[in-house]
Amino acid sequence: MEMPKVDLTTFFLSVSAAAMESLQATPPAIPMAKHNIDLLMLLEEKTKGNRTPDEDQLISHLLYQVRMTFVQIEGKK
Repeated sequence: MEMPKVDLTTFFLSVSAAAMESLQATPPAIPMAKHNIDLLMLLEEKTKGNRTPDEDQLISHLLYQVRMTFVQIEGKK
């Protein structure tokens, strides 16, 4: 199996996929999901000004998705 090219986009996607996977586990692995969401937030902060417009849009979209999923799962408790 060929692995995708390593770049900022694939890194963002990988971290967000790990967060979503943790949130969709049974039961949800909330601490791991929170860790990955925090990691995405750190990446957003530390790469600011060094991203392409597409990368800006992607990180914003991914953070929105994982945060909303997190809130929905936490609200069901």
